[in-house]
Amino acid sequence: MAFYMIGERINGMFKDIGEAVAKFDPKPIQDWAVKQTEAGAAYLDINVGPTAADRVKSMRWMCEIVTEVSDTPIALDSTNYDAIEAGLEVCKPGALINSCPAERPKIERVFPMAEKYGAKIVALTMDKSGIPKSADMRVGFAMELVASADEFGLSPDDLFIDPLILPCNVAQDHAPEVLESLRQIRMLSDPAPHTTLGLSNVSQGTPFRPLINRIYCVMAMTCGLDSAIMDVYDNDLVDAIATADMLLNQAIYCDSYAKVFRNR
Repeated sequence: MAFYMIGERINGMFKDIGEAVAKFDPKPIQDWAVKQTEAGAAYLDINVGPTAADRVKSMRWMCEIVTEVSDTPIALDSTNYDAIEAGLEVCKPGALINSCPAERPKIERVFPMAEKYGAKIVALTMDKSGIPKSADMRVGFAMELVASADEFGLSPDDLFIDPLILPCNVAQDHAPEVLESLRQIRMLSDPAPHTTLGLSNVSQGTPFRPLINRIYCVMAMTCGLDSAIMDVYDNDLVDAIATADMLLNQAIYCDSYAKVFRNR
C-alpha cells in the first residue's frame, strides 16, 4: 500500500499563511501549494487558521486559489463543517475532510457530506470526553467509525483513522499505545481503513523535533501507518519514509528509490 504524505504547510497558524488569509493574498498560499506538490505531497492540507474573520469565505477562497495551481487533492482542515462544505463545493472529487471524531452528531453531519462530494474522511479515535490513553479505547472508537462508514454508504478505505499522537514531552506513555492501535486498526475490516497521524504533534515543545518525527514515523509505518500530515519539505523525513516504504516491500528497490518515491 502506498504511503500518502499530506502537506501541512498551508495553515493559518504559520505567520505567512495567516497574513495571506487576512489580506486575501494568494501568492504565499499558491507558492506552498506548488512547492509541496513538487516535494511529493499526495494531499494539501488547508486550514484557514484561528484568526480568519469568515472561515466559510476564507476556506472557499483558499481552495479556489490552490486548485488554480495544483491538481493535488485537498484536505480541508477545520472544525467548522460549513467551511468544509464550502471548500468541497469548489474542490474536485477525492478531497479529504479533516476531521470527524466518534461523536454521533458530527458523524451524521460529516459522513453524508463525504458521500455526497466523493470525499474521504480523517476519522479521530476520540469523543467529546477527549483522547483516550489506551490502545483498546482507541480501537473501540475506530470500530465505531468503520461501522458508521458502512451505515452511510462509504467504504472502510474512505477513512483515514487517526489514533491521535500527543507530544512525547508531556504524554510519552501514549506513544506505544498509538503504535498498538495502528496494528489493530489494520485488521478491523477488508479492505482495511487507511491510518494517519498529525506527525508533528509527537515532537511539539521539544528541541529535537526533526529527529523525533523521523523515528516515530518509521516506527509507526512498521505498525501499519500509511499516511501522515507532515512537513513534506523535511528531506531527511521524506528519505526515511521512502526507505521504510521500500524495506517494508511496498516499493521495488532501485538506486533512485527516494526520487521515485517523491515523483509517484
